Amino acid sequence: MKNEAIISLDHGSGGLASQNLIGDLFLKYLTSPLLRDLEDCAVLGEYAGRIALTTDSYVVDPLFFPGGDIGSLAVHGTINDLAMRGARPLALSLALIIEEGFPLEQLERIIASVARSSEDAGVAVVTGDTKVVPRGKADGLFINTTGVGLASHRHDISGKKAQSGDAVLLSGTVGDHGITIMSCQAGIDIGGDIFSDTQPLHRLVGAMLENGTGAVRVLRDPTRGGLATTLCEIAKASHVEIIIEENRLPIRPSVRTACEMIGLDPLYLANEGKCIIICDQDHAEELLQLIRRMPEGRDAALIGWIGDERPGRVSLATRIGGSRLLEPLTGHPLPRIC
Repeated sequence: MKNEAIISLDHGSGGLASQNLIGDLFLKYLTSPLLRDLEDCAVLGEYAGRIALTTDSYVVDPLFFPGGDIGSLAVHGTINDLAMRGARPLALSLALIIEEGFPLEQLERIIASVARSSEDAGVAVVTGDTKVVPRGKADGLFINTTGVGLASHRHDISGKKAQSGDAVLLSGTVGDHGITIMSCQAGIDIGGDIFSDTQPLHRLVGAMLENGTGAVRVLRDPTRGGLATTLCEIAKASHVEIIIEENRLPIRPSVRTACEMIGLDPLYLANEGKCIIICDQDHAEELLQLIRRMPEGRDAALIGWIGDERPGRVSLATRIGGSRLLEPLTGHPLPRIC
């Protein structure tokens, strides 16, 4: 039987095997001229504006899941971190830590996914690095990405900018990524249209900032910890109260059913392609309609309001007329989700 092609320690040595891996696999898919120069640093050019920089590491388990994989997740997640500060993404770096014995076929699938995702987003991978560690010193594959972007002087987007009277919008349904990964980890076939929502949000954000009449104050993507935890972070940073309404929350029926079956709260599940938008109330409806016209925001909803009576507090107005305090996530109910 033919041996499966796998990553060896030689692939991380910097020698011929490393050069072949880069030339035969990485450059097969990642085609930026800046990357093909194989310099230690990519020189991007001259830009007028404020430089935005972000970095993140991805350790999702499993590496492949309905709706995406670790490669697309890394690209989208880094682009979205830039977008949440109102920055236009310019370029990405890609660093891989690969465990000895990792199948080359899986690595190629992931690099191809990185290439598709970055090309679709219009944000090239321009530099990178590869390290190979001995068996047992990692868990298959970890990815680190860094993103560089350009933030306009016209916009100052920050989690500290929410004001009393503002409206709280959400660009789409919540809990999709978290429930997808959880079901994969548990080996449970929940059925229904359950898949990760991983997608880039920079085009949506760009449209909001260009056409939103300066109304946007806060942008945040509710990843680890979900919607509830992210709202708590904003309330604390801005010293405001946030009230959201349960009957306004967009949750897919299949996700709601799965959460009820397993005993999870969708408000605390990770999202990888949605954002919270806090904006001037006078422009909220106009902004909501703009978002809904974008493919990334077709399920957007106005979900709540900003108050000032109890700064730092987030509450949920329930369907039955009660109020539930939302606190930050504690514990580790869903490890290795991104």
